[in-house]
Amino acid sequence: MKRCYGYVRVSTVKQGEGVSLDAQKEAISDFARRNGFDIIEWFKETETAAKRGRPRFNAMLAALRRGKADAVIFHKIDRSARNFTDWGKVGDLIDAGIDVRFAHEDMDMRSRGGRLTADIQAVIAADYIRNLKDEIRKGINGRLKQGLYPWPAPIGYLNNGGGKPKTLDPKTAQLIREAFELYATGEHSFNSLLLEMRKRGLSGRQNVKLSMRGLETIINNPFYCGIIRIRSTGETFDGVHEPIIPVSLFEHVQQLKSDKCGKKVTRHNHIFQGLFRCGLCTGPMVPELQKGHVYYRCKRRECVTTSVREEIIEEQIRKLFEQIRLEENAIHRTMEQVDAWVNQRASGFVDPKNSILLAEAESKMERLTDALIDRLIDQETYSKRKTKIQFEITKLKQERAKASDLRQKAVKIREVAELAKSLGNAYDLANRTQKRQLVKIGSSNRHVIEKDVYLAPSNWVKRIEDMVLTFGGEPHGGDGRTAETDKLSNDFTKILLDVESLNTNT
Repeated sequence: MKRCYGYVRVSTVKQGEGVSLDAQKEAISDFARRNGFDIIEWFKETETAAKRGRPRFNAMLAALRRGKADAVIFHKIDRSARNFTDWGKVGDLIDAGIDVRFAHEDMDMRSRGGRLTADIQAVIAADYIRNLKDEIRKGINGRLKQGLYPWPAPIGYLNNGGGKPKTLDPKTAQLIREAFELYATGEHSFNSLLLEMRKRGLSGRQNVKLSMRGLETIINNPFYCGIIRIRSTGETFDGVHEPIIPVSLFEHVQQLKSDKCGKKVTRHNHIFQGLFRCGLCTGPMVPELQKGHVYYRCKRRECVTTSVREEIIEEQIRKLFEQIRLEENAIHRTMEQVDAWVNQRASGFVDPKNSILLAEAESKMERLTDALIDRLIDQETYSKRKTKIQFEITKLKQERAKASDLRQKAVKIREVAELAKSLGNAYDLANRTQKRQLVKIGSSNRHVIEKDVYLAPSNWVKRIEDMVLTFGGEPHGGDGRTAETDKLSNDFTKILLDVESLNTNT
């Protein structure tokens, strides 16, 4: 009996676990018994050749060339080769005297007629694959034009089956937003951001530990702001899925990333590092751990300001936060004024120019497509210009949604007012990370002179206090109401600018 190899192949792992692989092996085994072949080894391929090539096929060819076996049996011609390159390798085996057989097609590959018949079937198989690829490509492009992402959902989203948009993953979507917001502060390098997101519970696919490459993939992916981008071609499409972050935040993060700037996490991660400066020479106060206590020292040795213990700094922070006292009734009346102003403003918030600009951008997109069809521009130029216009369109659409966003910000103003009212309690209940955030957003002008610590309420805290004092008293009548409302709108707008950068969850 001739010693031979059996080769079976399927396109996916799922197929490899099913009937297809077993059916091939059974047919090959029956053919071998009928024709006097002894199968001494099986070579099995269970993944698409597009991903990894065909390692088992190549290993089998090498073994046959070394004379480890006299023959090889395939199930069918399309299982032996899916392109002319592979078919050429099979032909080389035949020319080298290796007996090549097919369990499903009984033909003599050593004869001219048998080789011709096999060549024709190989051509048909290759054409079938090309046509299949074209149909798959058409289907993918159709999905993309509908705003659907035809591949597995990125981290932060859930799959819902073919033809349906990805939906937010309640477990990870908020963590994705936090990753972008943290990097946008400019206080994180990728290394420090990776450590922080691991602490917060963000993991990679299949719950594996989040890697640096995985984090970079997240930060670079515009899918999170509503835009589908094809990495291989650079093409972009307007997605119908709900974005996790606005386009403006994504663009800001990309700008920071391109500048390659970012702070590093220190070994001890001291709570007030980088928040205080020397009041005499403006140098940074650098923390040092000495005998179980943290001291903040002026970086310049010749400066009079030597050092101050962390406990002293924390005592002054508590005193500042405890000084802020806002009456409940006053806050309530002030927020009534805010809500009234928001309702009036939101009704006509959308700038009429927005619709005109959006229409112009969409018209640009159509003209750009026409230019590509008419071959006035090449594919590379088209992709670059399309990406730029796509970002412009998405940004304009998001601006149209600012009326509802304005109401959400009014809710945030209320939360910030509550936070300002109880900064002392919030600080006492906070962990180290939250305390640092509260000090950063709740105080300003933080400095040390010799051994004395100085700091003041931040601008937004002062504005909240001013608003409550102005509008929280007894209602006034007459013409003064219009002036007060105008002042409210101005103060409210200023506070909104600050609130955008606050993490009110702390």
